[in-house]
Amino acid sequence: MILEGKTWKYGDNVDTDVIIPARHLTTADPKELAVHCMEDIDAAFAVNVQPGDIIVAERNFGCGSSREHAPLAIKGSGVTCVVADSFARIFYRNAINIGLPLLELGSDAKKIQAGDTLRVDLAKGIVENITRGEAFQAQPLPGFIQEIAQAGGLVSYVSGVRK
Repeated sequence: MILEGKTWKYGDNVDTDVIIPARHLTTADPKELAVHCMEDIDAAFAVNVQPGDIIVAERNFGCGSSREHAPLAIKGSGVTCVVADSFARIFYRNAINIGLPLLELGSDAKKIQAGDTLRVDLAKGIVENITRGEAFQAQPLPGFIQEIAQAGGLVSYVSGVRK
């Protein structure tokens, strides 16, 4: 699967309470959550994010609580992939479960800037910064995790329903 989109860039330790503030956890509807996604760290995100955009972050993205609302809000906003130096483990697993692909890029994530256009090859783990003419190698997602993402999440994958 190859994805292409504009980047939204964030730093270290972006926690789940910043991704979707607790005051908005009265629903699990991804579209409703998306309206408030990142609002406490980036008020422009929810109103300007476009389908196909990509979040790029530095270390420990998704730290904090174990709620699935954070990756649901990101996916509901139309973001197709999150690339980061590293992820909090529970966020990583929750994202895979709901079909939001992630790539750990290590310190090369610092070289990507907000607004850059990326082309991400999930199968090969290649992150190409089209804007800057650079390419980076991430560890590609294992085949079965790519299949979960393509199915739209773990429930769809195990039930045979494809989105």
